[in-house]
Amino acid sequence: MTVTHAKVEEFFNDYAAALLARDARAIAGMYAVPSLILFPGTSIPVSDSRQTEEFFTSAFSQYAGVDDVGRQIVIMGEAPGIVWAVVTWSYAARQPERFCYQLIESAEGYRIAVLTLMD
Repeated sequence: MTVTHAKVEEFFNDYAAALLARDARAIAGMYAVPSLILFPGTSIPVSDSRQTEEFFTSAFSQYAGVDDVGRQIVIMGEAPGIVWAVVTWSYAARQPERFCYQLIESAEGYRIAVLTLMD
């Protein structure tokens, strides 16, 4: 495992823990500001971490009963200070979710700069 892959694994371990704890503030802290959320037909520029915190707070209800999450991480590419990773999240008895994360390095570690929903 490369150093980059280990750092990405650690980032998503922390991200999964924050998701399972329903800690919207911790999740918001894992996103860069500014950042960009891309879903089919929707592009959301994020200019304040409160936007991310409010989004996750409102979305937690759709994960009621989820107390464990699996993930498969594939690093698609990297450049100095940037990593593109596709993560497939799996939950018991639910359809898996797949996202591409563009991570950028910051003084505090990786932050999500662009999030894209994948098929």
